[in-house]
Amino acid sequence: MNPIFPTLRLRRLRASAAMRNLVRETEINVRDLIYPLFIAEGKNVQQEIAAMPGQFRWSVDQLPGIIAKISAANIPAVLLFGVLETASKDETGSASWNECGIVQEAIRTIKRTAPEMIVITDVCLCEYTSHGHCGVVRDGRVLNDPTLELLARQAVSHARAGADMVAPSDMMDGRVAAIRAALDQENFFDTPILAYASKFASGFYGPFREAAGSTPQFGDRRAYQMDAANAREALREIESDIAEGADMVMVKPALAYLDIITRTRQRFDVPLVAYNVSGEYAMVKAASANGWIDEQRIVMEILTAIKRAGADLVITYHALEVAKAMSQ
Repeated sequence: MNPIFPTLRLRRLRASAAMRNLVRETEINVRDLIYPLFIAEGKNVQQEIAAMPGQFRWSVDQLPGIIAKISAANIPAVLLFGVLETASKDETGSASWNECGIVQEAIRTIKRTAPEMIVITDVCLCEYTSHGHCGVVRDGRVLNDPTLELLARQAVSHARAGADMVAPSDMMDGRVAAIRAALDQENFFDTPILAYASKFASGFYGPFREAAGSTPQFGDRRAYQMDAANAREALREIESDIAEGADMVMVKPALAYLDIITRTRQRFDVPLVAYNVSGEYAMVKAASANGWIDEQRIVMEILTAIKRAGADLVITYHALEVAKAMSQ
């Protein structure tokens, strides 16, 4: 028996919903959420992604409707990914820095529709290259340094189109410094960089690769994305990106890497983002479809765990559903 029982009764502060709300340590707010969007070529496209029920590929002309919903839900930011047809891809991913590309047009459309919406753009080549890798490929190898110039060109084109923030996800060494230098050279001094600082080579990305059509045509991404077993290396990656000029950093995925989120929060003071990725989303949807879980409760528990671990912001495909549930 606890020697201070019955004086100490921790259940006193759990006795009612009002009491639990009063002492709750971690809160989810819709202002903490970022909603990812897949931008497709063509017109009149609203194509549901089979592996991600409730998520769609949107053509630019269809964006005003979904952006209006996101804005009305008070979700402050979106993260854009381009989805190209195979015929539009090439070895270097040149469509990624086309001033009239689909992401660039999406930025302009969103800014016309909801000027207050923060538009963040994924900066990477994998969705635009014929081989599906995140950089320049020669003799079967992904080359680091030749890739940096192309990423910088892509980031600058996004800034010119009106992006509020660019988010390099490629995991090439030195890419934050290269992008910062390119943005500053073009007088985009005030465009922040959200670095995918510790992005792990993960099996949780499968549904995303279906959504974005970015599966590598050979090999995998383990030579540039992080080994799932390494925590200290993750902190080195984050420290490096901050030193190169990252304004915000990201841990991706979230659920299997809550320890990385916590260790990052304890060591660094920059804003910390966690990506609740496609595989995490798909597992919840599959279990819910089979009647095995209470979906809304599970989603809130997951997001609370991510926030409790130390994340300031969460990128999540659940954002609209969460906002709707919280407004009721």
